[in-house]
Amino acid sequence: MVTEDEAMRRAVALAARGLGTTSPNPVVGCLLLGPGGEVVGEGFHAYAGGPHAEIVALAQAGERARGGICVVTLEPCNHTGRTGPCAEALVNAGVRRVVIAVDDPTPVAAGGAATLRAAGIEVVTGVRREAAEAGNIAWLTAVRRGRPYVTWKFAATLDGRSAAADGTSQWISAAESRADVHVLRSTVDAIVAGVGTVVADDPQLTVRDLRDGTLAIKQPLRVVVDSSGRTPENARVRDAAAPTWIVTTAAAGAGPDGRVDLTALLIALFARGVRNVLLEGGPTLAGGFLAAGLIDRVVGYVAPKLLGDGRAALMDAGIGTIADAVELDFTDITQIGGDLRFTANLRHKENRDPRQQEDNHLPPRES
Repeated sequence: MVTEDEAMRRAVALAARGLGTTSPNPVVGCLLLGPGGEVVGEGFHAYAGGPHAEIVALAQAGERARGGICVVTLEPCNHTGRTGPCAEALVNAGVRRVVIAVDDPTPVAAGGAATLRAAGIEVVTGVRREAAEAGNIAWLTAVRRGRPYVTWKFAATLDGRSAAADGTSQWISAAESRADVHVLRSTVDAIVAGVGTVVADDPQLTVRDLRDGTLAIKQPLRVVVDSSGRTPENARVRDAAAPTWIVTTAAAGAGPDGRVDLTALLIALFARGVRNVLLEGGPTLAGGFLAAGLIDRVVGYVAPKLLGDGRAALMDAGIGTIADAVELDFTDITQIGGDLRFTANLRHKENRDPRQQEDNHLPPRES
């Protein structure tokens, strides 16, 4: 027999399997327990347009779902898109109880819980809510704010340098850290870099297996922030390995500094279905994102090296005094090879731009 709490823990783990492949949909995991508390079906949402987690689990369970319990990380959808409403499927399957971690914040897809209750099904919400929200934080942040969730990734020495005084930077981090970055890239919809990084380092910005260099089947969108259009024609980001968007002021508009308007860029990415962005370089662009209040999470790879001079990992972010320092909350610190990888969430006030969508105008969760 499996408890509902144990089932939700498993559902959260299942949901994570969809990271990087479900946008603009959320990641969702589901377990179905039979009348005796045994697992009779499980599933996760694998890709946009594919069956939702509840439908996968119901297909496994068949008639064994009748009289059972559905444990799901996100409120079952209540609308018809490319697939039918999951709430209706659960009613038809004859489940007697549905346990939900997180309510759906999108107005069109929400209402599944009410539909279930109206059919006489017992509904409980909030079970392992914090864990489920953490696993789905990119999508939840995006639909609530109308712009993608942004993770800034950097690699630096112990004294905060991303390159030596002569400009060399390969390799600051260990091979294990570089492999870990490719795992991180595989979970996002877009990788953003500045034209300075493209000109200096000519990165490919793809997801690769570092053992043999093979490319992953699914590649994030490559976004180069290039105000004046100076990305070289032979730059590797222009190859056929992944889709690329070279963003100029003509394409996204200019901010007060004459450079690409970063908020407008994120809103445009959201409109393209991007919900999860990895900001990789360079320090000037990272400073711009931080100054605009557009960074949600930081993943840093800190190498046990000292340079004493050279390019800093972060440039001007508009912070002039210690009282204005941006504070973070560590969520993980792990040794990767010889490096330390830390993950931290920014502690910043809600910084909604008036151009971003209000919650009552959010697009529906697609089916």
